[in-house]
Amino acid sequence: MLQQKLPEGTVLDGEIISLTNANASTNEFTILPFALLQTRIGRKNVTSKQLKESPVGFIAYDLLEFEGEDFRNKTLEERRSVLEKIITDVNEPALRLSPIIHFNNWDELAATRATSRNINAEGIMLKRKNSIYQVGRKVGDWWKWKIDPLTIDAVMIYAQKGSGRRSTLYTDYTFAVKDNDKLVPFTKAYSGLTDKEFAQVDAFVKRNSLEKFGPVRTVKPELVFEIAFEGIAASNRHKSGVALRFPRIKRWRKDKPASEINTLEDLKKMLEVYGK
Repeated sequence: MLQQKLPEGTVLDGEIISLTNANASTNEFTILPFALLQTRIGRKNVTSKQLKESPVGFIAYDLLEFEGEDFRNKTLEERRSVLEKIITDVNEPALRLSPIIHFNNWDELAATRATSRNINAEGIMLKRKNSIYQVGRKVGDWWKWKIDPLTIDAVMIYAQKGSGRRSTLYTDYTFAVKDNDKLVPFTKAYSGLTDKEFAQVDAFVKRNSLEKFGPVRTVKPELVFEIAFEGIAASNRHKSGVALRFPRIKRWRKDKPASEINTLEDLKKMLEVYGK
């Protein structure tokens, strides 16, 4: 196991990803679509086919602890230097180091950011060289410069109640696009609206429920929302044939009737351009 190959008392900040073409000597690797990783999440048994199609690895972003010593108050330069040595010494293809981006000006960096979706990334992360590793949502020294999301307009067709403080409200929605005279569900989303808007949608659901399937309500297809997402991939697990990465509600399109939502063909065209 990878953990057993690391020096004792080492804690890394990183992410499990699907990757291929990993080369330990050059730190080269290719990030695979998130949809492939999803085929392995939550499964008790992973098939040999899934192991082959979605090999996983760990991409290291930062170093929190080394040989039992807390590194969080050291500068990024100091942490990175030790982290690079750890990755080199372990020499494991499944353990990769987040690459440093070299640039001369902001235009060059912006151009690099614009290509993020081509490598299945959400954008780039900027960190001051002298920054310490701060806990929580701190601002100033680190900045995630994300690419603009993809968007599509869809109609809500199903709703169910949320959890926690929203357990009494219908805040978890399923959305559909048009396919000729049919509506095809393609994603779910439960974030992006204000508390006031959630309350308004909840009232609509309670007034316009058509059928009940356990906790799920089928509703009149009238409310249109703009759905934002980070990526799109082909999927044979979904009726629409596509899977979205990190879908959420961008805005409630009160200005648009359900007859003007996007189509399944629009989604497929996005898949051709941005999918993997």
